[in-house]
Amino acid sequence: MRKNIFSSAFWPLLLAVVFAFGYFFGSFSPSKKELSLGSFPINKQSKLNQIIDYIDNEYVDSTDREQLVDQTIENLLQKLDPHSYYISATELQAMNEPLEGSFEGIGVQFSIQKDTVVVVTPISGGPSAEVGIAAGDRIIKVDGELIAGTGIRNADVMRLLKGEGGTLVNLDIHRNGTESLMPFAITRGKIPIYSVDVGYMVNDTTGYIKISRFSRETYTEFQDKYTVLLEKGMTKLVLDLRGNGGGFMDAAINMVDQFLAEDQLIVYTEGRARKRKNYYATSADDLLSINLAVLIDESSASASEIVAGAIQDNDRGVILGRRSFGKGLVQEQSSWPDGSATRLTIARYYTPAGRCIQKPYDNGLKAYNKEVYDRYENGEFESGDSTSLADSTVFKTLSGRVVYGGGGIMPDNFISIDTAGASILLSRIFYSGNFYQFAFDYADKNREELVKYGNAENFVENFTYSGKVEVAFKAYLLKKNLKIIETDYKRSFDIISARVRAGIGRNIFGDEAFFPILHEIDSTLKESISAQLN
Repeated sequence: MRKNIFSSAFWPLLLAVVFAFGYFFGSFSPSKKELSLGSFPINKQSKLNQIIDYIDNEYVDSTDREQLVDQTIENLLQKLDPHSYYISATELQAMNEPLEGSFEGIGVQFSIQKDTVVVVTPISGGPSAEVGIAAGDRIIKVDGELIAGTGIRNADVMRLLKGEGGTLVNLDIHRNGTESLMPFAITRGKIPIYSVDVGYMVNDTTGYIKISRFSRETYTEFQDKYTVLLEKGMTKLVLDLRGNGGGFMDAAINMVDQFLAEDQLIVYTEGRARKRKNYYATSADDLLSINLAVLIDESSASASEIVAGAIQDNDRGVILGRRSFGKGLVQEQSSWPDGSATRLTIARYYTPAGRCIQKPYDNGLKAYNKEVYDRYENGEFESGDSTSLADSTVFKTLSGRVVYGGGGIMPDNFISIDTAGASILLSRIFYSGNFYQFAFDYADKNREELVKYGNAENFVENFTYSGKVEVAFKAYLLKKNLKIIETDYKRSFDIISARVRAGIGRNIFGDEAFFPILHEIDSTLKESISAQLN
């Protein structure tokens, strides 16, 4: 009997994360045919409008016509497939920003602590960094309005600090060691949203690059990272697409292009109203000789699966981890005069061997969204033998290896979910947010001491958990009424130690410290290095 101590808290979080799907953006001009109303004959297009008019005029209670239209369109599209949907004008900008790769604002990462907005870090090269805003600063007033101690929420902070580039915002800042507030006048500007989380050398020959999404700038970011790693002697690369829900298709294609020889097929798309379109590798093959491993899991979707499928079908590298999500549908975005947009599925994409990896959605949206949880229940996360794909058609890779479609990319090397070190105590610490909160508080109080490490690399190598930090963390847990069960603590010690160190490191040196520390306990990464890249 399987036992998973994370079952009560882990799965809601996983299901919330895993449905961050990828999109292929395009455009078309909507028809401007005039609708027939009144006593004119009702056609299929005008019938919907007349029904909405009828409801608007005659329904027993008052209705919001705009909301009614939005909900009707949303329900209509959702009946087609799980990835066709409607985006209201108010939601569109927020949804597009991560994929466009930038937004306009002052450029700070912040956290609300004790009812006060605290700067975690100013974004490098952004307006705040340029005027001298520092990590640990407390924002007390914005344009003369007191925001500290007022119950401010994240949405309120975003509303106050984001804005059109070139506009001015005045902040009053409290900085530790100063008695009076410090005034800063900041001109808003374009702030990058990075999609490549980190790139560093795991050892003398092996590079590691983690990509969180495929945005408009992903390929450029990826190119910048691998160029640096090549200069450092990289001959092997681990490309981490775990948790990557997708994004722009062309970003994925450009990335794969670096690994394949000219004229090798990367992917093709085809739909009822769209002719087959092939995407081939060009001569842009900077990484053609690099030994490659690609990491995937159940949250790797869409554009991530294009990358994994192309690498697998062309026998270009090894795919490790667990079966990917299974999204093989292509969406096209259309903008409408009121600022809203629709994303309509217009084609399927196929891997070079001819596989469509879209998982079935015949049983409705609820069953579709629950499918990842069903994998866990069926034991698939612990054994690759428990996997059942919908398409039994045999496809073959370039070298003749058998692969299948109809439910995601099956890795070449299955790696089960890692439950070593799991305990009730670890689960309680993690899901109560205490790793994050302690790391923030410790970094905030000891910032002057911690910055003396100079850079992320020195911090990762030399900062330890045992001793002063461990004593402080245990005292913190007791203060939070979390009883320390010694057997659990010993069982989970390596994870607890890594999580605390990584969290503190992120607050001082960013992701360049965070990921390398977490990778010390990452069994999938370790296996990709030891078993596949030696």
